[in-house]
Amino acid sequence: MSGLAAGVLILVTSACLTSPANAAPSTTAATPATGVRAVTPALPKPTGSHAVGTTSLYLKDTSRPDPWVPTAKARELMVSLWYPAASPGKRRASYMTAKESEALLKDGGITGVPLDVLSRTRTNAFTDARPARRGHGLPLVVLSPGFTKPRATLTGLAEDLASRGYAVAAIDHTYENVATTFPDGRVTTCVACEGDHDPAFWKKLGKGRAADVSFVLDELTGKGGKLAALVDPSRIAMAGHSAGGASTLDAMVRDSRLRAGIDIDGTTEGSIPEGGLSRPFLFLGKPATYTPGSGAPAASWENDWKLLTGWKRWLLVTGTVHESFTDVGLLADQFGIEIGADLSGARSMKVTRAYVGAFFDRHLRGEREPLLDKASARYPEVKFCAPETKTCA
Repeated sequence: MSGLAAGVLILVTSACLTSPANAAPSTTAATPATGVRAVTPALPKPTGSHAVGTTSLYLKDTSRPDPWVPTAKARELMVSLWYPAASPGKRRASYMTAKESEALLKDGGITGVPLDVLSRTRTNAFTDARPARRGHGLPLVVLSPGFTKPRATLTGLAEDLASRGYAVAAIDHTYENVATTFPDGRVTTCVACEGDHDPAFWKKLGKGRAADVSFVLDELTGKGGKLAALVDPSRIAMAGHSAGGASTLDAMVRDSRLRAGIDIDGTTEGSIPEGGLSRPFLFLGKPATYTPGSGAPAASWENDWKLLTGWKRWLLVTGTVHESFTDVGLLADQFGIEIGADLSGARSMKVTRAYVGAFFDRHLRGEREPLLDKASARYPEVKFCAPETKTCA
């Protein structure tokens, strides 16, 4: 896709920081409210050598109406941007607002803790910290969260990538999650949650998310933009969880600027054209759903696998559930909420960070990364699958 979409970009300063909520306790979490621990949740420290800065962006695409609320004549988005900082700042970034925390806890049926507790989650990034000096633009990774989940669901992964030298842009797809806060105080809800969620719905969602991603790339790389110098437009990739993972393929088909992509535990919708997709791609998921030959969700990956003609891997992480690959599993553990995973949230986060980071190091930086070539004794939970033979080892 080429051309700069008509848009408005506003850097949201710390006074209006709106890194929307994470769905720490998810709708699939165990129900008992009485067993929830009263703790101050925290994200694990990033593994890279850089301090991490972050800011929030308000973007307005005036070239199209909102796909879920047609009376809204422009598509408004909130984006969190993380980057390597010259040094730690004075103020740690907020994880979400109190209103967002309340909405997420109520949506998950979680009681027994203060409704604003998720707004006090300790992050590792500093608001509007000065970017580290660099001789050229940074590789950029775009992140897209699962359906109903806000962009903060992927903060633990984003902070780690930024600490390793990446710029990371996580998108809140407006009206597709329980709460997104805008700089003027508006809080949008999940309009897309209403109605039937048939195949046509998911195709619409994927198409809309692909358009969101292309617009965000236009804003981040456009000439004269406030952030254009931060990003190397020749080194851009994308990853997403659940619906965000599936829509990574939609976005790659639409926009050739995305050089590589990762689908984390998301059933795909057959968006790859018959001619195939030759750019690198990684499937990363849980064995219960995506073991080759196990059923319809795995079949969606198998169908796409045949059309992926470039570098590709199919990795499954033993002991995980759907929420394990995001902050949800990690924070649920801290609250004492059982989500059904055998692998701890902290270990799942470590594994996810390692393999996602290795993939982008290989395909955006050209590093060898043997972690992606065969099973590793450091991560025995990770199995390499060969869908042609229906085996994983």
